[in-house]
Amino acid sequence: MDKKKIIKILEKIVPPSQIRNINMFGTEIIIDLNIDNPSLHAKKKLEKSIISSFGKNYKIIVNFNVVERKTVPNDNKKELVGIDNVIAISSGKGGVGKSTITSNLAISLSKMGFKVGILDSDIYGPSIPTMFDVESFRPTSVKIDNRSMMEPIESYGVKILSIGFFTEVNQAIIWRGPMASKALNQMIFDTNWGELDFLLVDLPPGTGDIHLSIVQSIPLNGAIVVSTPQKVALSDAKRGISMFNQKNIDVPVLGLIENMAYFVPEDMPEKKYFIFGKDGVKNLADDKSVPFLGFVPLFKSIREASDFGHPASLQNDSLIAKSFEEIAKNVVSSVVERNDHLPPTKIVKITTMAGCSAINKKENGAEK
Repeated sequence: MDKKKIIKILEKIVPPSQIRNINMFGTEIIIDLNIDNPSLHAKKKLEKSIISSFGKNYKIIVNFNVVERKTVPNDNKKELVGIDNVIAISSGKGGVGKSTITSNLAISLSKMGFKVGILDSDIYGPSIPTMFDVESFRPTSVKIDNRSMMEPIESYGVKILSIGFFTEVNQAIIWRGPMASKALNQMIFDTNWGELDFLLVDLPPGTGDIHLSIVQSIPLNGAIVVSTPQKVALSDAKRGISMFNQKNIDVPVLGLIENMAYFVPEDMPEKKYFIFGKDGVKNLADDKSVPFLGFVPLFKSIREASDFGHPASLQNDSLIAKSFEEIAKNVVSSVVERNDHLPPTKIVKITTMAGCSAINKKENGAEK
């Protein structure tokens, strides 16, 4: 018996990298091994396997050196398998119709032949279940590769998951940021989304914990910002664009959508009233050098359709449906352009929003 033979025997039991040192004194063999599992059970099991491999003619002494297990960083470890494009639908300000845009865009994409899903990430104010008339539905559990997962609710050909499926309609969700983020991650990764061309993530308004959780969890292909044309809403939309453009977030803005662009009275279809201003979002898109994806008029029927859980874009050949179809085509073009010319988005590895450090510096400077 020599060292080469000893190593050959050991390599059948442990990787060569774990063999630290070998000493032989007659029939006594002392083996030093590196291990990353410090449990007594693991040590005893490995020791028994080694001793039995050498037979009764040798006295085997095994010494263990516990080393920290090394993990190889993987930027795509949380990438959703089977989903081609993940798009965040955002708005700097609440009440501009972001969820309405999300639901109708999903229907329009589905009508074009794409497989579409919606993740309603507005933990505190989920509205997607109402807009698809599935408020009373509850996701079922399904086994995928011996793993229990949630089956999304399907309505009008769109797969949907929302925190609204797990709460009562009148129940307030009073959670701190970490708890909301944990629930969001479960909805993302514990759901059997299957094969999707587009997963639309309906974000809450603003730039908070949920936004940060999303960009830290999954690599977004891009973001769409929704706004009305009024000055107050545009100011917040600029902040939304700025968030995605931050160097340490770096999510491409696929374009802007102007909602409630103008009002047309039913009795005067030839008239257009620009209640919130004219071309405000279009001008902002030009100013920020991002694509303008289209206008959505202010129609009573859009609101009614959302309230009844029957998105307005389901109305074939209507002016509303045509507006959303045009927007959907522009979204697809923007996604194709982005995928052809930009590298994949990476998962963000930060713990606070980029603006926080600037605010802290300013406050510290004021105190001094």
